[in-house]
Amino acid sequence: MTYSIVAFDPETGDLGVAVESKFPNVGSVIPFAKARVGAVATQSFSNTSYATQGFALLENGATPQEAVAILTRDDPDRDYRQMGIVDAQGRAATFTGAKCFDWAGGLTGENFAIQGNTIVSQAVVEAMAKTFQETSAPLAERLLKALSAGQTAGGDRRGQQSAALLVMRKNGGYGVNNDRYVDISVCDHETPIQELERIYALYRLTFFRSNPDKLVPIDTSIAKELQQILHARKFYKGGVTGSFDGATKKALREFMGWENYDERIRDDDLIDLEVLEDIRHKHAAWLQHKS
Repeated sequence: MTYSIVAFDPETGDLGVAVESKFPNVGSVIPFAKARVGAVATQSFSNTSYATQGFALLENGATPQEAVAILTRDDPDRDYRQMGIVDAQGRAATFTGAKCFDWAGGLTGENFAIQGNTIVSQAVVEAMAKTFQETSAPLAERLLKALSAGQTAGGDRRGQQSAALLVMRKNGGYGVNNDRYVDISVCDHETPIQELERIYALYRLTFFRSNPDKLVPIDTSIAKELQQILHARKFYKGGVTGSFDGATKKALREFMGWENYDERIRDDDLIDLEVLEDIRHKHAAWLQHKS
C-alpha cells in the first residue's frame, strides 16, 4: 500500500525519506530519520519500533544490512513487514516480507534504498531509482522527483491518498535549534505528491535560510518600492526617498517578521530576491483584496 525512498546526501550530510500511500496521514507512520545516523522507512504492516531500534543499531556500529537482519530476525510478523534503511555513510538495505501484497519488492544503490508494496509493478521502484540517480539537486528535491516518478510509473495499485517528506540535517531546523530541515506531510488529498510539492515551495521560503546567490543590494529603486509597500501596509511612516535608512530597515525587518520570513531577516543592506518576489506577489494580492 506504499512506496518510499530513503537516501543520504554525502555533500550536505542530509538524510531523508519520501513516501506516498493509499493510506491517510502516512507521514505519521512510515518516515523516520536521525541526523548524522540514518533514515528508515517502515511500511506494509509497519513496525515503527524498527526506526528507534534501527538507529540504535547504526549508532553502535551495525551496517544497514546487519540492522535489517537483527530487526526482522525475532519479529513474528516479519513476513508482513517492509523496510528501507540508509546510514550516514551511504550504505543501504531494503527488506520485503514474503506475505506483502504484490507487487512488492525493493532495490538499493549508492546512498539510497527504494521499496514498495501493492504497487503496479517493479517499474515503479526502477523509475524512482533512475530519477533519483539522474537528478542533480538538493536531497529534498531529488526525493520529491523520485516520488513523482514512481507515481508516473503507476504507483500504488489502489490509488493515492497521502504523502510525506522528511529530511534531517544537524542544526538545520528553524532557528538552528533542531535537526528537522524539512518536515512536511499531506494527510488526505486526491493528488498528494503534487500537493506535497506545493507545500515544499512554501516551506522553502518560510524555513530555509537565504541562498547567497539570491542576495542583492537594496539600491534606490528597490528601496523606493519597499518604502511604498511598507507605507501602504502601515509599517513605515516616512517618505519615498529611495534611501535605505534606519527607519526603512526597521520597518522592513518588522514587516518580514509579520509575513513569516523569519529565517531570511537580515541586518545588512541586502535582500533575498525570493523574498522580494514574494513580497511583490503578496502586496499585489493585498491591493486587489483591498479594492
